[in-house]
Amino acid sequence: MFTGLVQGLGQIAPLGAERLRVSFLEPPAPEWGRHIALGDSIAVDGVCLTVETFDREGFSVAVSPETLARSSLAQTGQSQRPVNLEPSLRAGDKLGGHFVTGHVDGVGALSAAEKTAQAWELTFRLDSSHNPVARYLVPKGSIAVNGISLTVAYWEPESLSFRVAVIPHTYFNTNLQYLRPGDIVNLEGDILGKYVDNLLRFPQPSTPAPEITLDFLAEQGY
Repeated sequence: MFTGLVQGLGQIAPLGAERLRVSFLEPPAPEWGRHIALGDSIAVDGVCLTVETFDREGFSVAVSPETLARSSLAQTGQSQRPVNLEPSLRAGDKLGGHFVTGHVDGVGALSAAEKTAQAWELTFRLDSSHNPVARYLVPKGSIAVNGISLTVAYWEPESLSFRVAVIPHTYFNTNLQYLRPGDIVNLEGDILGKYVDNLLRFPQPSTPAPEITLDFLAEQGY
């Protein structure tokens, strides 16, 4: 479990077909990285991965074919664009963003980036109308973009586009600053929305209410 607050940047390089090396962008390891242990979960561009080996400069992880197919990790490794890093949430940590599981629902692409007086407005477009993320996009709702907890400012279902406003601190401390139109990003919908959506689509069969009789009341202790 994560909170969508990026703690550092790194770069990934393939170590064979289904393994990656994640190097800290500015080694040695940052403060949180010095406490990495075997088996720890770390979000890499919003993808929850498990540490297999580690040192002062970075760590290595295994990546399943499913993860590679559903996320942007393969393309990011080829482009050498920095990736966002966040260690897993610990009991007692501040929850400054929203609950992020690290299970990517789908991908999108940056379509426009505009600097305003006090922020950046970024517009992303989903890759298709069948993208699962479309069900969970709600104005003023939460969305994780490359593992960053952001708020949906605008959602246009017809064009499959949504817009977020990004403050300078977030922009300059994540890989949003390196994105160019067309770059692919990982998207994860709000977990609360997923459960509500599932309950509405698959309602539980209703149980007939019991008939209230004197015998029923006696059985219940009345």
